Amino acid sequence: MLGRLRIGIKNGLYTVIAILCLVALKILFRIRIRGRENIDKRGEYIAVARHRSYWDIPVFTVAFGISNRVHFISRKGLMHGNPLVQPLIRMFSTIIDRENFNRSDFRRMLAAMKRERLIGLFPEGTTQGQVDAKAGVIHFAKLTGKRILPVNIIATGSYPPNHPFRFPRLTVSIGESFVVSDLQVDENDESTRAEQYQQMSEQLMLRVDYA
Repeated sequence: MLGRLRIGIKNGLYTVIAILCLVALKILFRIRIRGRENIDKRGEYIAVARHRSYWDIPVFTVAFGISNRVHFISRKGLMHGNPLVQPLIRMFSTIIDRENFNRSDFRRMLAAMKRERLIGLFPEGTTQGQVDAKAGVIHFAKLTGKRILPVNIIATGSYPPNHPFRFPRLTVSIGESFVVSDLQVDENDESTRAEQYQQMSEQLMLRVDYA
């Protein structure tokens, strides 16, 4: 009974947040959503996008709508930010130490992947500059059997905004989902598994870019 009450409160709060984010993003970014029909209501997904701005989190929330609650994977450093946001991070994400990823982080992520229907993950892990995508999506998609859902956040103008009152128009395109085995590597070469996973991660991000 208590567990159901907590879930109800969590879903209700998420609905309120999603509606507030929608209003804000419609006004500021004139956001448009494409491809929501690619989300099966009963499907289990890891939704993947490039990470360019902290706006990406509310953008994801709006893109998937109130009926598709997104559970994020967040890095520990976010807990040193705005104290008003910290309770929401704890409630709607699994927090890991990206810089010192260990067995405990792995177990928390795996538990979240199995528990939550829709996981939001940014493989680059940071908004700071151009970095290679981490292979975690590939690894956890294989372990859980979740389908991968590519999400392309397309901005007409500077994103994140360079000026306080100049916001670009945003279009969020949700592509067709696929299974990790659709990302092919040459099994006849002598690459290590880590190298193959990295190649698959690069293919994954290309699918994101063309979603």
